[in-house]
Amino acid sequence: MISSQPISKVKWVDWRDLTANKYNPNHVAPLELELLKKSILMCGWTQPIVVRSDYEIVDGFHRWTVAQDPVVALLTEGEVPIVFMSIEADTAKQMAATITHNRARGTHGVMLMADMVRSLKDKFGKDDEWMMANLGMEEEEVVRLYDSAGSPDVVGTEEFSRGWVPEGLKA
Repeated sequence: MISSQPISKVKWVDWRDLTANKYNPNHVAPLELELLKKSILMCGWTQPIVVRSDYEIVDGFHRWTVAQDPVVALLTEGEVPIVFMSIEADTAKQMAATITHNRARGTHGVMLMADMVRSLKDKFGKDDEWMMANLGMEEEEVVRLYDSAGSPDVVGTEEFSRGWVPEGLKA
């Protein structure tokens, strides 16, 4: 039944009411934290933080972390959206829930990301600076993804220069 699902009962609480769990194996680099912050500032809060009844975080530690940034906090007067787990879990079940939440998000496929970068540049006219600012990428990543997506196959079409020959192979 829809009304019994946690997402149907989103509640807003002060971020200071939540506590981090002591076992989360998921770590996010500073660049990705900045991207998460940018995402919340650009799109608003689109995912609640999952908590136990004692307000310990099961999933959403990094959303909670960036919620403490003064600019992000201004969006909602320091409050964050939460949902309570649908079961009161013991520590083992809570740890399993943390892991399954983290692992269920998956990873980005390199070639699919490359296709998106090529589309953003070629179809929508976005430049490298736009990509870096809006996708949280460094210039080298943008260039590499763009170059790997749909590039013509040039391997084997030209001979290598003979300007350098390894020692021992000289005629």
